[in-house]
Amino acid sequence: MANEWLDRWREGRIGFHRDLPHPMLTAHWPRLAVRPGTKVLVPLCGKSLDMRWLADRDHPVLGIELVPEAIEQFMAEGKGVTTRYHQAGFAVCRQGSVELWCGDFFHFHIEQAAEIGAFYDRASLIALPAATRQRYAFHLAQLIPPGSRGLLISLERAPGDGGGPPFDVSAEEIRELFDPNFRVSLLERGEPEAGSGFRESAWALVRRGPVE
Repeated sequence: MANEWLDRWREGRIGFHRDLPHPMLTAHWPRLAVRPGTKVLVPLCGKSLDMRWLADRDHPVLGIELVPEAIEQFMAEGKGVTTRYHQAGFAVCRQGSVELWCGDFFHFHIEQAAEIGAFYDRASLIALPAATRQRYAFHLAQLIPPGSRGLLISLERAPGDGGGPPFDVSAEEIRELFDPNFRVSLLERGEPEAGSGFRESAWALVRRGPVE
């Protein structure tokens, strides 16, 4: 799976990248009432402009991305000085209040996540095959402290379309994956996109505490 994503970026097959912030982010992030200054974790972040949108609203951003080309493009397309360093086996680039860690999300551990207080997933869960999604949901829960909030944007494919990535993730699967560790609320289920039949949905997730 990792080699497939590396090949996609090197060949420019990144149709999943948007040239504007995602409308479900701009519509629903304010509803989460995440306090300004809260650092937001963005797994499998690519070069998403959603990170700049969050940074512009006073949220430091920590993105994790496997593909070096994605990080280099994000930095090249931004403004300001880029600083580079290594931390816990990751190559890190920082520009303004956005820092991108190059490496495997599953190798990012709670010691590096100490300042994180929120998260945003627009293209992480749907990029992973079914066999890996349970591991992803569990690992995310280990990185997020109780009470922290996040926004998940998922995708359903047209009936009978079993392709991917992006993969089809049903509402039932989202609840099955996240209910053990998060309070899960559906915020919006969009209309099917013309031509593709893809239907996106937005979910609010709140990390449960130890007594819930």
